[in-house]
Amino acid sequence: MFVFFGCTPKKSDNKTIGVVNDSLPFYFSLANDFNQPRAKRQEYVEKAERIILEQENDSLNRVNLFKVANRYFNLNNWKAYKQAVDLVLENSEKSADTVSVAKAYGYLGDYYRVRLVSDSSFLFYYKAEKMYDNLDNKYQLARTLISKADLLYKVGDFIGGEKEVFKVLRLINGEAIQENKEIFYDSYNILGLVYNGMGDYVNAINYHEKALKVLEDNDVGATSQTMAISYLNLGLVYMNLKNYEKAKTYFQKGIKQQLIDIQDPSIYAMLLDNYGYCKFKLEENEGLPDLFYQSMKIGNGLKKSSGIFVNLIHLSEYYESKNDRVKALDFANQALAFVRKTNERHDILVALKHIATIEPQKASVYTKEYIHINEELQKEERKMGEKFSRIQYETDQIKGENSDLEAKNRKLVYFFTAIAILGMFIYIIKSQKAKNRELLYKQQQQKANEDIYNLMISQQNTIEANRVQEKKRVAQELHDGVLGRMFGVRMNLEGLNQFNDDLAITQRLDYLVELKKIEQDIREISHDLNREKSELINNFVAIVDNLFEEQRKTFSVKLFSSIDSNIKWDLAVNSVKINLYRIIQESLQNINKYANATSIKVDLKKQENNILLTITDDGAGFNVNLKKKGIGLQNMISRAKECQGEFHVKSKVGEGTTITVSIPLENQIAS
Repeated sequence: MFVFFGCTPKKSDNKTIGVVNDSLPFYFSLANDFNQPRAKRQEYVEKAERIILEQENDSLNRVNLFKVANRYFNLNNWKAYKQAVDLVLENSEKSADTVSVAKAYGYLGDYYRVRLVSDSSFLFYYKAEKMYDNLDNKYQLARTLISKADLLYKVGDFIGGEKEVFKVLRLINGEAIQENKEIFYDSYNILGLVYNGMGDYVNAINYHEKALKVLEDNDVGATSQTMAISYLNLGLVYMNLKNYEKAKTYFQKGIKQQLIDIQDPSIYAMLLDNYGYCKFKLEENEGLPDLFYQSMKIGNGLKKSSGIFVNLIHLSEYYESKNDRVKALDFANQALAFVRKTNERHDILVALKHIATIEPQKASVYTKEYIHINEELQKEERKMGEKFSRIQYETDQIKGENSDLEAKNRKLVYFFTAIAILGMFIYIIKSQKAKNRELLYKQQQQKANEDIYNLMISQQNTIEANRVQEKKRVAQELHDGVLGRMFGVRMNLEGLNQFNDDLAITQRLDYLVELKKIEQDIREISHDLNREKSELINNFVAIVDNLFEEQRKTFSVKLFSSIDSNIKWDLAVNSVKINLYRIIQESLQNINKYANATSIKVDLKKQENNILLTITDDGAGFNVNLKKKGIGLQNMISRAKECQGEFHVKSKVGEGTTITVSIPLENQIAS
């Protein structure tokens, strides 16, 4: 009485999103989160669309527009879906993007199929089919043929649908199921539906079981959702065979799968309804009629019409068996009104046949209408087949005319191609010259950086030399002046030895002890002043310390610094010191501008034969994958590579940033 084809949600085509805005992948993800309310998902996809519409028409922009269309499809927002597809088709034609044009045709075929405009749907599928065939894109050609087969199945052309599916199977003949699992699954699933519609239940079961085996062996997509659909389809075949016990088993399995992950509540509603109907037919009254009402509640909350009609018919049958003719007739009338509104002719025939049994006094009226609609339906199906043939013929004829026009314009194309190639050579030559100038500029800039650093070293050396000279002078004064005078005082006091009275002896000894202490203290001061406390060579540490001190004076953020005294800076060439200094400087500037940090920690230490620089802040952080194209980060990465070093960034939004630079001392020894 009812055959269901599982329409799965549209999928994104690229696993990796070319990011143009931090929030775009976030909105896409939330718009496809089926646990979110529908209004929220609609809001997220609209936000993503607004971002995309502000960007230029390039390949990434077209990919993102297809993703917007996918999400509108999953929301059943057909107006917005059509607008998005029309826009991406227009942009693709402007850019001569043949692949995207073919894809847009397929999307339009999906739109008209859902909107029940079968001839337009067939036209766009046929256009997409021809384009994919010319492009030799087997995968997309197979997907298009499957959609075309589904369309033919839905309009009642079971033979046509069967032919299209076997085209697909011939196309991928010899291909591994694992690599084409979705195509094999959809092909077997549609064949199962087609044979069910034709009343060939043995083949229907065979192909539905093949589809299920593909799922079980190859883990296709959203397994819990897709397996639930396959269980539903198998259950419906067994219902047609009136094997309600077997059908009930498959519906139970489908419900179990749906409880793992309910991506489409309408499928869950159908499983509950048909499970309840099997229990009703098996005279198992437990859970009835609650299962029917639970299914109805879910169906009424959705905009999809799939399953609502069958649910109403089942409720009517249930109450008729309970001799509650009022409710039975009420639900039968609701079912008839519902299908009149959706204009599903096959369902109208089912509703009329059912209501005639409940209301026998009007059976003749319903039977007359049944016969009239059935005759019209048969005529329309014949016309539809003729229309599809005419569409194929006219499309091929137009294609032939276009081929003639292409042949006439081929010489012009060759001419302009030659002009373009010549222009390309000229552009390459000019571009190479520009690159040479840029390289020369970088070399001059590097030399200027080294000169600036050497000047800073020279200036610091002068200051340091003056400081050391002053320390030596003070030490000399202490040693030759004060110490000499103290020595003289001690010698004079020793002259008191000629006095032997007790007072003189006591005073002499006290003075001698005290003077020796003073002498020792002054000697230690002299040695300390004369000792070079800093082990830093070329004053690199002093220059970095000056940078840190300037940071502390200028900005409120707390700076903690540590420089390992074991680093032999005299072993490092100036280019290493310059690049380390610039990396530290650039990092501090970035933190001050963007991070809003409260503290910064800078560590320079020796690790085996490497100099390891670590800069950590507790600021806002950022998405590392998005920011690697920034000029500042690229400059730091380039400086690290110039020293044969490694550069790493670790950061997350809201969790701060850590920059690590490791530069080997080997092969960096100053000559």
